[in-house]
Amino acid sequence: MTRLANTIEAILYLKAQPLPIAKIAEFARCDRKAAEEGLIELMNDYAHRETALEVVETPEGYCLQLRESFRELVNSLVPLDLGVGALRTLAAIALKGPITQTDLVEIRGSGIYQHVPELVELGLVRKRRKADSRSLVLQVTDKFYQYFQVDKLPQPFDSSTS
Repeated sequence: MTRLANTIEAILYLKAQPLPIAKIAEFARCDRKAAEEGLIELMNDYAHRETALEVVETPEGYCLQLRESFRELVNSLVPLDLGVGALRTLAAIALKGPITQTDLVEIRGSGIYQHVPELVELGLVRKRRKADSRSLVLQVTDKFYQYFQVDKLPQPFDSSTS
């Protein structure tokens, strides 16, 4: 592999999320055409060798990921140990997020104060302070999408537009 293909491989590994060609080119400090050529070389290299990883194109861009045939291994080695309450809280955050912690309490009750730290520690949820407010905003992370093999969540129905 060329040095550029190796650089792109490192970028995809370190970012651990899909990246569009423009971002790959920016991080690799090259033009878009060179990034495309390096990416094609990298994809061909992974396609022609037996490895647990692959480079794939998603709607959001290109990413380095574990091949689907290893999904069961991941689940057996890194299983999530979440109770029903925490899973329901995670589902509410995924479907309604970004959502304030206050709104989440209204939906799920005060049990979320135990669930949210656990979900943050597992890397499935991130929290941040809302601008000019003391309220926390919660949303799912890329790890959530990868673990649950979800490309995109459905957008909530907005009754005001119908």
